[in-house]
Amino acid sequence: MPLREEVNEKLSRAFLNEIINKRLSTLQEVSRLPRFISEYAIKEICGEDPTPSDLATLSDFVKKYYPEPKERDRILHELMTKGEYTLLDSLKTSVDIKRGIHKVEIPCLRIHDARIMQSILETHKELLEAGMWGIATLKYAPLSASEEEETQSPVLITNFEPLQYSGIKIEEFKEKRGLFSTEEWITVLINTFGLNPEVYTERGRLLLLSRLVPLIEENVNMFELGPRATGKSFLPKNISYYTRLYSGGRISPAVLFFHGTFKTIGDIGVKDYVIFDEISKVNFSNPDEMMGKLKDYMESGEFERGLLRRARSGCSLMFMGNVEVEGEVPAEDFSSVLPSYMKDSAFIDRIHGFIPGWELPKILQTDVHLSTDYGFITDYFCEILHEMRKESFQRLVEERVALKSEPENLTIRDEKSVKKIASGMLKILCPHGVVGNDELKMCMDIAVEYRQRVVDWLHQISPGEFKPKRIMWQER
Repeated sequence: MPLREEVNEKLSRAFLNEIINKRLSTLQEVSRLPRFISEYAIKEICGEDPTPSDLATLSDFVKKYYPEPKERDRILHELMTKGEYTLLDSLKTSVDIKRGIHKVEIPCLRIHDARIMQSILETHKELLEAGMWGIATLKYAPLSASEEEETQSPVLITNFEPLQYSGIKIEEFKEKRGLFSTEEWITVLINTFGLNPEVYTERGRLLLLSRLVPLIEENVNMFELGPRATGKSFLPKNISYYTRLYSGGRISPAVLFFHGTFKTIGDIGVKDYVIFDEISKVNFSNPDEMMGKLKDYMESGEFERGLLRRARSGCSLMFMGNVEVEGEVPAEDFSSVLPSYMKDSAFIDRIHGFIPGWELPKILQTDVHLSTDYGFITDYFCEILHEMRKESFQRLVEERVALKSEPENLTIRDEKSVKKIASGMLKILCPHGVVGNDELKMCMDIAVEYRQRVVDWLHQISPGEFKPKRIMWQER
């Protein structure tokens, strides 16, 4: 039996309710939805082999509940005149303790202060943390002047149905990993991305999987350069709702760290993973303040701003950029893609690993590059990654591996970087904790290579401060 058929069959037996045929993920009817929501909807509405009627129902579902930005005023008008409206969005609740109220953000309507029934918050506490995707029923219920000041929103959320996987059994997931060989497991994970594993070399598959490291390991700082259309931003944007992607544009300390006016924690404090895409076009509103706080956070995992004193977060960071390629190597210096305020060796030294995205092929043809086999439903896999962040395999690395360099000037940052990346890779390949010599070598080679690329970069930009060295590892 060919590997792909064997993997599909084995996956269907082990994870019957947690998988989907990835060919369904490309259905036009759900193209506007993030992948972690579209696959949930497909599984619930269509099943394995959708009929034309199923597809029509799916299309109607998207049109009815997931509005386009241009529909905002029409929806608000309908809410005001009819008294109620139901929609699909990502909701996040904050607490205004001085006024004793909760404020809900509804992004598609650009509402930041909707009210919500207390019973909903008691049932879905995640709304008070990273937020949740779901179907919300809104009611137009303005308060009288005697009840509350006029600034309180007239929009009240009266019902909420999550569209996220719940009830993750992480130990069961780990145990079932043991049913697959490492080659089979890698095939499953690449299919889960929605990509065709057969397009990639063995090394290419590991490079793809390494993009998961910041999603599965806390406080990892990564960097990736590559040509357009290689999937750099698609993966984090579509595989997890615990991420925030900034694609160029202006970014302020308020949205990233702490908003002094609204007293709300920024994205670094509430997300698992923050991505700065199109890094050359990122514009920090206050570069000196931002870089100071960013470097502090990248080193310590803590941040402060204004009234907020030393908050801690496990949020990982990724800095991405596009680079032209000649042959198989970048045609320009790495530093050329950075804005001027990031061309700083202290910042670059805090990057744990550098992914060579230029080695991956462009994703251009549906029938060639996209998967038509089974993989994990994206929102299920998203929750697995989220749960696995609570564990660390760094102790395993320390017990089995010795690090050194030639000449002997390995820094604490070098050691920390290699261990973090290796821990993340091991959790991806061996979540059950059974790590053979081959798996250890795969993960350690990638971890050392990624940090070595940062070390070489540092020597290039500041040769007087950063002497050349070669990082090595060996089994104890």
